[in-house]
Amino acid sequence: MARPIITLTTDYGTGDHLVGVLKGVILGINPEATVVDITHGVLAHDVLDGTLAISQAFKYFPPKTIHVVVVDPGVGTARRPILVAGDQHYFVGPDNGVFSSIYDQSEALHVWNIVSEHYFRQPVSPTFHGRDIFAPVAAWLSKSWQPSSFGEPIQDFVRFGIPKPKTSGNIVKGIILRVDHFGNLMTNMTPAELPFVSTPGAKFVIRAGNGQVSKIVTTFAGGAAGEPVGLIGSSGYLEIAVNKASAARTLGVARGAEVTVEMG
Repeated sequence: MARPIITLTTDYGTGDHLVGVLKGVILGINPEATVVDITHGVLAHDVLDGTLAISQAFKYFPPKTIHVVVVDPGVGTARRPILVAGDQHYFVGPDNGVFSSIYDQSEALHVWNIVSEHYFRQPVSPTFHGRDIFAPVAAWLSKSWQPSSFGEPIQDFVRFGIPKPKTSGNIVKGIILRVDHFGNLMTNMTPAELPFVSTPGAKFVIRAGNGQVSKIVTTFAGGAAGEPVGLIGSSGYLEIAVNKASAARTLGVARGAEVTVEMG
């Protein structure tokens, strides 16, 4: 039987002991588990950034992978800890909308409010549920595979809509969803809203910050040095990049900035 896989996605950073503690708790309960870091660089307290991060990664793991996602500005408050079964994967984390993108992508969906405290690490710290609730629940789940034993089924779990672009005539308005490590700008626009992407010779202008883009390429190296270009990235969204430079710095924009595409 394959070793169970548990992934970790958090906003903890890697400058202190927090991530290591989660791994220690998991392996203390199930030494057979394989623990994989997806990222600990989610923007601090940013639930939207967290749901985008896990939505881009989870599908590349084998079925029955358990994903622990801790972006939890409400830790210790009345917000609920939850266990989610979505199609072929499991998710453990806070009920604050961090799994919204998972809900959107799942056909079969079951959610439980985790209330079975005998699975928790005691005593439970009101400021470290990653250690005392989420990590141990994931570890025990990887041994029993009985999600219903952890709590009560719920339907009123928190979810929010990922921002969508708006089209008016020949103009599409969107936003920057993420700025990656290289300074590439991932928008919330897909080829479905941008027919010019697959139409050679089509005219368009993409405006963001203090610059504009009028060239679509297929690779990051497709533009001249210092030239902002557009491309459909591996995420499936329109991205703005600058060859061997940061588009965020070049255009003077950050996450949440407006992007306007004018076609015609």
